[in-house]
Amino acid sequence: MKASTISYHFETIVWKHNAPASWYFVSMPKNLSEEIRSLFQDLEEGWGRMPCEAKVGNTLWKSAIWYDTKQQCYILPLKADVRKKEHIKTDQNIAVTVYL
Repeated sequence: MKASTISYHFETIVWKHNAPASWYFVSMPKNLSEEIRSLFQDLEEGWGRMPCEAKVGNTLWKSAIWYDTKQQCYILPLKADVRKKEHIKTDQNIAVTVYL
């Protein structure tokens, strides 16, 4: 897997969606989300989904960010295998890089 050319690095808190068997996410900072949306909104697919690669610690994976209209920012899901490899838990502050 090869990371794309444009990268956004940020620190954020891990949160879990409030539903049974729900996903874990991180929210991108609003200023980065605004920049991405203004430059790349035409790359969004349905429901504000934008393909990306993401990296936490030493783990790089293919994913997507979704624009959350309630939070006014993009959110990135954290797959279970990524959370396990990097020992990530809810409410933990983590460093994330998103490649578009």
